[in-house]
Amino acid sequence: RTEVIDNTLNPDFVRKFVLDYYFEEKQNLRFDVYNVDSKSCSALKQDFLGQAFVALGEVIGSQRGRLERPLTTEAAGARGEEVVGSDSPCPQDIVTMQLCANKLDKKDFFGKSDPFLVFYRSNEDGTFTICHKTEVVKNTLNPVWQPFTIPVRALCNGDYDRTVKIDVYDWDRDGSHDFIGEFATSYRELSRAQSQFTVYEVLNPRKKCKKKKYVNSGTVTLLSFSVESEFTFVDYIRGGTQLNFTVAIDFTASNGLPSQPTSLHYASPYQLSAYALALKAVGEIIQDYDSDKLFPAYGFGAKVPPDGKISHQFPLNNNVENPSCAGIEGVLESYLQSLRTVQLYGPTNFAPVINQVAGTAAQVTDGSQYHVLLIITDGVISDMLQTKEAIVTASSLPMSIIIVGVGPAEFEAMEELDGDEVRLSSRGRYAERDIVQFVPFRDYVDDSGNQVLSMARLAKDVLAEIPEQLLSYMKTRDIKPR
Repeated sequence: RTEVIDNTLNPDFVRKFVLDYYFEEKQNLRFDVYNVDSKSCSALKQDFLGQAFVALGEVIGSQRGRLERPLTTEAAGARGEEVVGSDSPCPQDIVTMQLCANKLDKKDFFGKSDPFLVFYRSNEDGTFTICHKTEVVKNTLNPVWQPFTIPVRALCNGDYDRTVKIDVYDWDRDGSHDFIGEFATSYRELSRAQSQFTVYEVLNPRKKCKKKKYVNSGTVTLLSFSVESEFTFVDYIRGGTQLNFTVAIDFTASNGLPSQPTSLHYASPYQLSAYALALKAVGEIIQDYDSDKLFPAYGFGAKVPPDGKISHQFPLNNNVENPSCAGIEGVLESYLQSLRTVQLYGPTNFAPVINQVAGTAAQVTDGSQYHVLLIITDGVISDMLQTKEAIVTASSLPMSIIIVGVGPAEFEAMEELDGDEVRLSSRGRYAERDIVQFVPFRDYVDDSGNQVLSMARLAKDVLAEIPEQLLSYMKTRDIKPR
């Protein structure tokens, strides 16, 4: 609630307030405006003047710190304008820490274990969200992980006593990582390591229940912990960095005929297809940060009219000169139109569209532009070597890649492209940064069939790494917010 400003139709409110902000969620705000009549005979009278609606992402992504929305009521049209502002960039705290482990459980039949850590931030509703994964240390029960950095806000959202849960896993190539154990701590407790080592027991609840003499599954030691100020994702967006969103959709024959209910492209009168759901889930959040809301959208793996040639980067709007669509609704409209005009074919090639976006990203590398490519696909990559080469090259550019796998296929190759556990390499070159995030859509489908919940869950995980990937690019180039 702001202060009251007397006798004006053009108030300029100065009282500041703080909001929790999560890039990966759609956060809608409503502003109600009242006229206060302190001279009323009754208690303080408040006349409702109207309300304005806005997404928090639009406030952050607004140009020059100003955003206007019509002030409306149910009974009347616009009666004024609400102008929302936000402060200029300022540095935030970031933590650098290093951990090691001792005598972890042996999980591999041949060899020891390949341990890595997963950090979870606790949420207000009691759930947990992944906020960091360490690298994998191969074939050891006494790993020493590399130091890593993470914003304090990502770790505990500013609440120093909030629970931070850490799981210890043994990495497996097929993605079925073995759970070794877990422990819990807090930012305040971690920070004590600035003056002393902190040792945590790794406990496996299932083993603890089964074995009476069970002690632990090893220990993890916090070797070092330091805090320094650093700019945040919001600082760069507020400073003028534009997120440019590009979409690439799989039109290969393995998806099935779009006219058949068994097809992954099939949209019934009652619900969207898996492709459309994934597109809306990610796109409707990212579009708030794109000022012109014009999104290049491509298809790949189809025979395209009029000559029926196979294409792996054809514009969904059929405009080679300008493949951009107006908003996510424009992308959806062009996608549905393409389903009616092209012939689903193959193979599944990612490299052409990755190279297309990388070429655009390479033109502006001063931090004013950052590109996010969303690839939605149903199957195994046909050009794996070329795709790895394209990603390694793109890792030095202001660019991130989101891959959403739809359908029941196995996606082992996608896990390799997502460099969370093992750094991606090609022809002896290693990726400069981890720029790929892969998720299988089936893991986020709500059991009750609620598509809104499915979309929210997908967006939350698939977008979680984008801020850190943008920051990693800016930091390696020593680019500060404008």
